[in-house]
Amino acid sequence: MGNTWQGIKAKATNVFGTNRKAHVAVAIFTGLNLLNYLDRYVASSVKDLFKADLGLTDAETSIPSTTFLVFYIISGPIFAALVDRGVNRKALLVFGILFWTISSSLAFFSVDFWSFLVFRTLVGVGEACYVTIALVMISDFYPPEKRNGVLIVFFIAIPVGGALGFVMGGAIGSALGWRYSFLITGIPGIFLSALIFFIQDPGRGAFDDASEKGRQASWLEAIKYLSKNSTYIWLNAGTILITFGIGGLADWMPTYLVRYQGISLSTAGLLVGAATVIGGVGGTVLGGYFAERLKGKTRESYFAISSWTALPAAGILVTLLLIDNATGVIILVVFSQILLWCYNGPINALLVNCVPVSMRARAISIYVLLIHMLGDAISPSIIGAISDATGSLRHAMFLSPATIAMAGIVYTFVSNFRFQVEFKLKVTGGDSLGESIRLRM
Repeated sequence: MGNTWQGIKAKATNVFGTNRKAHVAVAIFTGLNLLNYLDRYVASSVKDLFKADLGLTDAETSIPSTTFLVFYIISGPIFAALVDRGVNRKALLVFGILFWTISSSLAFFSVDFWSFLVFRTLVGVGEACYVTIALVMISDFYPPEKRNGVLIVFFIAIPVGGALGFVMGGAIGSALGWRYSFLITGIPGIFLSALIFFIQDPGRGAFDDASEKGRQASWLEAIKYLSKNSTYIWLNAGTILITFGIGGLADWMPTYLVRYQGISLSTAGLLVGAATVIGGVGGTVLGGYFAERLKGKTRESYFAISSWTALPAAGILVTLLLIDNATGVIILVVFSQILLWCYNGPINALLVNCVPVSMRARAISIYVLLIHMLGDAISPSIIGAISDATGSLRHAMFLSPATIAMAGIVYTFVSNFRFQVEFKLKVTGGDSLGESIRLRM
């Protein structure tokens, strides 16, 4: 037993290192990321309740999700620029957490479509501030070879938080009304923002090339470099497609279960939440594990594991939408979730590793902008509009597996090539920064 424990401890140390300050930071960031996604998915769990109360159409119930993400993607680059200019990162994090949680709670006071739209839209500003800075700071706590393992932990909060949003939103909404779903889930963040003060900022690029520290690439330089970075371009292309599909499913699945499988709202939230936790945690862990195991055995292992899981997930989702059996649907939701979350850790590890620290915050903000602007910012509203036009939410939801299959095709194409990513960046003052990165993942 002792030997077994020592072996597990040794593996954990190999992945995460022994830096206690870094572990505390990751734990806090992960907990707050859980709250982030809890608040984000509450609206999906009570969609039919506020639809009836405010007199909305299917398309109108998803417009707040779209405007939320529009402001999310607009705000990300702004906060990234503030970080690059040296604004205190912890102060910005506290601002972001308070802004999103207060805005989420204010949805309680919505009186019509427009007031609800404004409150949900403002949530996106605060969340953009938090996610952009948290991801950059986590990468600063660990060297590149350990980031995949650490990011697996951070991104496990997404399915767990989303699941809690579905479960708590549905349960509270059924018992007290949809307004209390936003109020009760939003208030805790106001107090939890104080946790940020327990984090010690490691400084920008603590584990990166010393020659990069202190350098600040302009937006023009960053865009010029990123437009020639093959890894960055392809991971954006595939992730835009898979985010489009997942966003549509996440927003509409509880409503689909209520309308087509005869399940109550609270039960639908509980089932989707449980499936999200099981599938999300399992998929995130398995994706990261197999991506590491495949290194040296297949080209571009991080892209490969993403391709090998996206295509089967699309097939399962098609089957899910064709059957009329609640138990079968939930089982298929779990399996599709496991496969759909496998890309998360590997792709985000690629993201932070394939760019220099001098432009990492900006690269992440552009990535966030693209995958949401062209992905889940528009998919819920498009599915809602198709549902209104055809009278069938089921038919509209087939759009999700179609785009997920396309993502699988993109990842499959990329995984058959080995990329040479090279950059030579000129920064302000005429100094040059050169580095060659060969990604064999």
